[in-house]
Amino acid sequence: MKPGRLLPPDSGGKLRTYNILRQLSTRHEVTYLSYYRGKKDQDYEREILRIFPKAIPIATYQSEFGGLGRYFDYPINLFRSAPYAVSKFAARPVRTSLKKLLNPKEFDVAICDFLASTPNFPTHLPIPTVLFQHNVETILWQRRAALAERLITRTVSAFEARKMTRYEGSQLRRFHHVIAVSEQDRAAMAQVIDSSRISVAPTGVDLAEYNYDPNSRQLGPLVAFTGSMDWEPNIDGVEYFCREIWPLVLAQVPDARFRIVGRNPSHRVTSLRSGSVEVTGSVSSIRDHLREATVIVVPLRMGGGTRIKIYEGMAMGKATVSTSVGAEGLDVVHQRDILLADEPAAFAHHVVELLSQETLRSDYEAAAAATAKKYDWSVVVRRFEEIRETVAQNHTSTGECDKSSRLPILASRPVERSSGN
Repeated sequence: MKPGRLLPPDSGGKLRTYNILRQLSTRHEVTYLSYYRGKKDQDYEREILRIFPKAIPIATYQSEFGGLGRYFDYPINLFRSAPYAVSKFAARPVRTSLKKLLNPKEFDVAICDFLASTPNFPTHLPIPTVLFQHNVETILWQRRAALAERLITRTVSAFEARKMTRYEGSQLRRFHHVIAVSEQDRAAMAQVIDSSRISVAPTGVDLAEYNYDPNSRQLGPLVAFTGSMDWEPNIDGVEYFCREIWPLVLAQVPDARFRIVGRNPSHRVTSLRSGSVEVTGSVSSIRDHLREATVIVVPLRMGGGTRIKIYEGMAMGKATVSTSVGAEGLDVVHQRDILLADEPAAFAHHVVELLSQETLRSDYEAAAAATAKKYDWSVVVRRFEEIRETVAQNHTSTGECDKSSRLPILASRPVERSSGN
């Protein structure tokens, strides 16, 4: 279960959940509870049921707040124990449905996908239940509080970070097991609970969709960034890049262009448009823009978890320059398959050398594709299947949840199939 519409899968969290569900559904019975704000969306529900026939879509009929609406909604949740990033996703119809669903006769394991889903799970968990942490939320909010440009954002983020520290810790202790997306996240959470209760499920990429063509041609010195452009870490990242790094690149490559690709660009993003900077907004295909790019940049200074966008670019054989925060948790190595830099001058230098030196760029392109090739979603999901089998057998034999067991990611049972399928 996760909050929000899963479709279209146009953000990192959605992509991770969607691809894991898609892979598991080919061999297991998977029930996916998809709840979203607002009125009933017939088109969405029809599509989610077409892809995942056992999905349970729930419209909460809660108001959808975006932009300035959040400033009015936030004070209402100010004195709740849960941080706003969590409490705004609590929904009574979801709690009611989930309480009925968590039946050990029906499911082997339940997955709480994202910390934001936790308020909807009952205090007593009747079946083995896993918290799937796409990020360590406390770290995300601490970084935002430290780096945000505006005073109001820093102040609110610091307040939320303190609440998140307490709340996230309590939830890590409450659930039977936790899944992290990187060893770094696992180490951070191991300061709160025993590391034996945390498993790592690495980030993957759809190699059928993002594939390497060594003969493809780029559109001149084009630098690209992809991501949801209404997410604060991405907004901060492109602002930082345009302010501190891009002028240094242009000084050496005057005809270079920077393309910001992603949905819902905020005013702060659209204001970056210039003769050398393009903001696309929502696009029908990220692949087309990746294919045209000469260099991919990930200039993130805040955020958490792992960036799927890096593996997508690498799978297409794209030379990439990232900050250490942008690439953390991924199987990448500086000067092997990626270039890393945390200072503007060093970051700009790497971008310039990749734009200017075709042989060097080709070496990084091939190395990037080779690394990404190891992380197709089908490979990642095999880990979940092995874990699912272990916990199901353990729970059946003992009649209770062993908190040291490693658990799978979705509530499921194996599908019995004939040899002809």
